[in-house]
Amino acid sequence: MEVEFVKMEGLGNDFVIIEGEKYPDLNYSEFSKKCLDRHFGIGGDGLLVVGKSQKADIYMKIFNPDGGEAEMCGNGIRCVAIYARDSGMVNKDEIDVETLAGVKKIFITKDGVKVDMGIPKLHPDEIPVKIEGEAIIDHPLRIKGKWLKITCVSMGNPHAVIFMEPDEDEFKKFGPLIENHKIFPKKTNVEFVKVIDKNTIRVKVWERGAGPTLACGTGACASLVASHLKGLTERKADVYLPGGKLIIEWGDMGHVFMTGPANYVFKGIFLRND
Repeated sequence: MEVEFVKMEGLGNDFVIIEGEKYPDLNYSEFSKKCLDRHFGIGGDGLLVVGKSQKADIYMKIFNPDGGEAEMCGNGIRCVAIYARDSGMVNKDEIDVETLAGVKKIFITKDGVKVDMGIPKLHPDEIPVKIEGEAIIDHPLRIKGKWLKITCVSMGNPHAVIFMEPDEDEFKKFGPLIENHKIFPKKTNVEFVKVIDKNTIRVKVWERGAGPTLACGTGACASLVASHLKGLTERKADVYLPGGKLIIEWGDMGHVFMTGPANYVFKGIFLRND
């Protein structure tokens, strides 16, 4: 089967975008494993399937390189909004996007794409994480003989935020072990955070189902929420990831807003049939 696609990126977090209506019989989970392979496929951190929605303007489905489906993707939703507007799927700059984490409102502006990421969830049952309590802040977790402190947040998908700056060996060791830890029934994304000042943090991300990525929008949001909960930052901060900067604000009404870029890379036709 020939599959038309567009390649886009947000801070180096790169995606293959296809229109669902064109390929209703395609097994997206299996297709993602093939097309996201960086040696034998197109290459990317995620497959984004977009189409018209009955609940919103458009829907977005997200599939990781391991074939798993994710609830939400902050960098991906910015790309999808730009693609939907430019392709004529929608004809406006304020777009409602249906995801597994609910309907998200997108604002396309001259300064970038702003996303209402919703209200973060902190109760362990909603993340989910198998730890008792009302909120999980600085909970000790022993990994390979080392005690780490995790703060757990859901931005529609699970996140474990750790305030440390790991070296490369620690990052590659702790990332997958925490992602797949038994206390996370749906696995988890992992963020390693260094606080620079009250308005600036630096984040390195190990993404669930993808591993190291240059950026993670929901991870940036979770990191800001965790930083503020611990009294380390204000409610708005510049979040620097390996791929660049996102502006994250936890508004007074509880919603988290993310602003960042979304860019085209190339388009083509995927021909691999095996």
